[in-house]
Amino acid sequence: MIEVIVEDRCANCNACVAVCPTNVLDAGPGIPAIARKDDCQTCFMCELYCPYDAIYVAPDCERTVETDVSLIVQSGLLGEFRRLHGWDEWAGDPRYTNEHWQMERVFLRARELAQKSTA
Repeated sequence: MIEVIVEDRCANCNACVAVCPTNVLDAGPGIPAIARKDDCQTCFMCELYCPYDAIYVAPDCERTVETDVSLIVQSGLLGEFRRLHGWDEWAGDPRYTNEHWQMERVFLRARELAQKSTA
């Protein structure tokens, strides 16, 4: 489920708002607002289309997880979904051709961070 939009990374391009299939986000005067979080399908489209790596979607699609933004930023998870898919600026980098199979590792790291946040 979408957990956070990191304000100092977001350029308010609203790409995430445009691609969300369930209209979870609202464009605003500042960064997009997570307006209907419970409608999030955890499809990762917002994270995939964010060229600024400002969005963190937790792999738990059933419930919200407490998220420590500083841990997420330090973890390197921001943008990892795009890199592992060879998306956008990573398209020409042979290290990041579509590696979707590696997402299990990303999800496990995200779960570990969520557990640290609640500890």
